[in-house]
Amino acid sequence: MVIPSCKTAALNAGLGKDEINKLLELAKQAAERGGASLMNNYGRIKTIKCKGTAGDLVTNADIECEKLIIEYLEKETPYISILAEESGYKSKDGELKWCIDPLDGTTNYAHGYPFFATSIGLIWNSKPILGAISVPSLNEIYYASPEHGSYCNGEKINVTNTNSLSDSLLVTGFAYDRREVLDNNYSEFCWLTHLTHGVRRGGAAAVDLAFVASGKVDGFWERGLAKWDMAAGVPLVEMAGGIVSNYPSGDFDLNNGRILACNPEIQNELIKELGKIKPLTPNSYGGK
Repeated sequence: MVIPSCKTAALNAGLGKDEINKLLELAKQAAERGGASLMNNYGRIKTIKCKGTAGDLVTNADIECEKLIIEYLEKETPYISILAEESGYKSKDGELKWCIDPLDGTTNYAHGYPFFATSIGLIWNSKPILGAISVPSLNEIYYASPEHGSYCNGEKINVTNTNSLSDSLLVTGFAYDRREVLDNNYSEFCWLTHLTHGVRRGGAAAVDLAFVASGKVDGFWERGLAKWDMAAGVPLVEMAGGIVSNYPSGDFDLNNGRILACNPEIQNELIKELGKIKPLTPNSYGGK
């Protein structure tokens, strides 16, 4: 039996049941507060800026939401470091760290496309332990810890038992540097679209991971992600019975930005197919 990595991380961090319960509740509260803040600003954005890379946007809603979450978590857990997408790193003693993505899916949000989330993950030494993800447009709050399993709105969730890649529905995304690099996931998207029931591109990795955990899709892979994109979703998938790894092979590493998350039945087949694929050439899609 494979022991979920989040259980090992919690054990190595020295966290007992009571503390895990407390921290999970705080993550839920922070995610719910973030989701409420996003909905208050939804359709009423005041500012939209580009952070440097084309398509990498930040709005006033990102900033306001992150400020609210940080203030809450610093008050409740002043001993835990914070890594947040917009404001960076605030260090404390020890290896515990909150990973905060106030608005995952900013481009969607800025265009009024209702696929976005607030994601709060707790990690130890770059190993995810627990997390909560609010998808406010769906009125859904996902959360998971080694002591609880995975839940959505109080109901236990599980990954699918689809046992063939040909019968699966997958989801993926494209990194912000996709215009500058050929190794940009386009070829993987095309290849697996032909081998499955389909591949969706939602535009918010935290939601994609929550959807794998809840069985809405069978698997997810992506590259070019940040820690805050994945920290909360990894425990969700693992505690829902899924497997999280690197791709095309190897153990998952929160630091390298690559992830494959799926039900155990299709993992080997999905890894095998991803390992076959070579990047497209510029002429394949009209590039220069």
